[in-house]
Amino acid sequence: MITDSNKVGQWGERIAAEYLERTGYTILTRNYHTPTGEIDLVAVNPDTRVAGLIFVEVKTRTSHKHGYPEEGVNKKKWDRLQAAIQSYLASHPDASDEWCVDVIAIVGQPDRKDPRIQHFENVVMADERY
Repeated sequence: MITDSNKVGQWGERIAAEYLERTGYTILTRNYHTPTGEIDLVAVNPDTRVAGLIFVEVKTRTSHKHGYPEEGVNKKKWDRLQAAIQSYLASHPDASDEWCVDVIAIVGQPDRKDPRIQHFENVVMADERY
């Protein structure tokens, strides 16, 4: 069953993919499902300092009523994403050993124009810093 939040999430992932393509990225995979979680987008960008794969987590909200979308990438979500990335890499042995995680936060509604898009590149969780 598709809920309103599912529709908003799917819309946000489409907006994020379009944004990335406009800015030079190539989308390799959308909605990569693993037993441990899902990767929203897998991309590459030959025009960036980061070589290899870019795993993109997309968070979409229709307003700031419940906080900023990027706040949805909590420890539990991060752990599931890391496990999904390891699963992706294991099933793609020819993939680059170099990778990073980006987060795209979107605030807007599918029936309105001009959503606010914020792109956080090469995200590292606070407890994983050196």
